[in-house]
Amino acid sequence: MSTDTPAQSSAHRLVMNQRARRRALMVAATVALGIATAWWLYQRHTHVFSEDARIATSMIEVSAKVAGQVVEFPVSQGDELLPGALIAQIDDRAARLTLAELEAQFQSMESACLRLEVQIDMVDRESGGQLSSAKSHLDAAQASLASAGSDLQFKHSEWERAQSLRERQIISQQQWENARNAHQQSEQLHQRALAEVESARGNVVEAEAGQSRIQVLANELRGLQHERDRIRASIDKQKVMIGDLRITSAGTGTVDETFVHVGEYVVPGQRLLLMHDPERIWVDANIRETEIRHVEPGDKVAISVDAYPDREFRGEVVRVGQSATSQFSLLPNTNPSGNFTKVTQRLPVKISIEQADELLRPGMMVEVAIEIR
Repeated sequence: MSTDTPAQSSAHRLVMNQRARRRALMVAATVALGIATAWWLYQRHTHVFSEDARIATSMIEVSAKVAGQVVEFPVSQGDELLPGALIAQIDDRAARLTLAELEAQFQSMESACLRLEVQIDMVDRESGGQLSSAKSHLDAAQASLASAGSDLQFKHSEWERAQSLRERQIISQQQWENARNAHQQSEQLHQRALAEVESARGNVVEAEAGQSRIQVLANELRGLQHERDRIRASIDKQKVMIGDLRITSAGTGTVDETFVHVGEYVVPGQRLLLMHDPERIWVDANIRETEIRHVEPGDKVAISVDAYPDREFRGEVVRVGQSATSQFSLLPNTNPSGNFTKVTQRLPVKISIEQADELLRPGMMVEVAIEIR
């Protein structure tokens, strides 16, 4: 029977406690590793992960529409722009002088059109009155001619009867002369009525010629009106050009980069700056083709932004791409040699995400975990 000293017993108990503690730590580590492994397997079974994801947006390129020298460029990188904010002002002095010249031409053409309209109205009034009067005179002359014709026919019959009676000496010489004179006077009245009819017809023709002059003036007026309309269109075009010389923001956005300075000469299509709307962002993720069958629009997504690892953002799958990213390569691999190495392709997936205090910026790297159903 061995007897241990108190010191030996204390040391033995210490060793036993250390061994028990190590065993407990090993058991705890094993349990923790098992839980972590189970959690990892569970996540891999219920989620599709991608580390190849970035925050994206629509980059708006503002370009010049017309050529000219930049006289104002009040924006710089990082500025917040509101709709209608001035981005650049191109020298518009020559364009405004051209506009003033066109407006003067328009006023001159407008005066010419008004003058012709007044002239047409005046000629219409004069020739219309003359034509109406001439037609009335013609009607009256034709009525007088008809009356004179009837009277001549009657007087001619009387004259022929007087001739027959004189030959039989039934009437006197005086009566015969009276019948002859009456017949001659009737012939003169008839000739005068014919002349008046011809004169009235001439007046009608003259009045109708005045109406024809109205047609000529109307054609001239239409030509001036077409020219006036052409000048008005040129004025509208010039105003559009002047408006294009003042370049403003079409919406809300943040300036990402500028490309010109005051005093530079720009040409149509030359870009002035790049901007984007901070509120219109999303996540572009590339999912392996072996996992894409599990992803559908509407799936919930947990998003981790590399810049803010302590914050988690939520999103939702909006669209699943229909072509692999390799199809958009500028230099596709046609594999002419016949050697083949199979590489897992990736398909683009668009995921919605809400802006948070404008912390999210285009191009930031993120990791996504898509909850699959």
